[in-house]
Amino acid sequence: MTSMHLEETRRATYQDVIDAPEHMVAEIIGGELRLSPRPGCPATAVASVIGEELGPPFKRGRGGPGGWLILDEPELHLGDEVIVPDLAGWRRDRLPLVPEGAAFTVPPDWVCEVLSKSTEKTDRAEKMPIYASFGVEYAWLVHPRRRTLEAFRRSDRKWLAIAVHKDNDRARIEPFHAIELDLAVLWSDAPLPTRASESPAHYEYEAY
Repeated sequence: MTSMHLEETRRATYQDVIDAPEHMVAEIIGGELRLSPRPGCPATAVASVIGEELGPPFKRGRGGPGGWLILDEPELHLGDEVIVPDLAGWRRDRLPLVPEGAAFTVPPDWVCEVLSKSTEKTDRAEKMPIYASFGVEYAWLVHPRRRTLEAFRRSDRKWLAIAVHKDNDRARIEPFHAIELDLAVLWSDAPLPTRASESPAHYEYEAY
């Protein structure tokens, strides 16, 4: 076996994540190191607003039921996979406090990926099945350019699409349906979309 072939078949390790450039998001998916640029400004703005809207009622219990730990870009170690969602949330009866160290090994109850041209394929086709296989119960896929929020619930090891909200909808969206979310607020700090007619894609995910 040639050294080139050995290099091609070597599975990535956490040392590869540690050694990755600081300006990139490093993940290990299917044994491969994946490097992606930091989220662009629109995605960063939308992710920040989601955290701001969910934090007070669900993380702090102000105007809502509390009971959640919600974090930006946590590093998840799910088996051999190392994944960094844009946001993730744990019910506090499963994870009362953040653990020591840099990574979370308890799968979250909810994840949110804010999609971009460079990340949408990986988020949908690769990360979503991994989340399902490790028992994540809810997922949101948010697209700033299309101004859509797709909500999924895990059912029988598959992702069931339960709702697609868009533009200025107001909705109660699982698992945070105790409050009504005004989607117009999500896009308030992002530029106007340049392809408003683009329709969201829909997928059903079979868990690994």
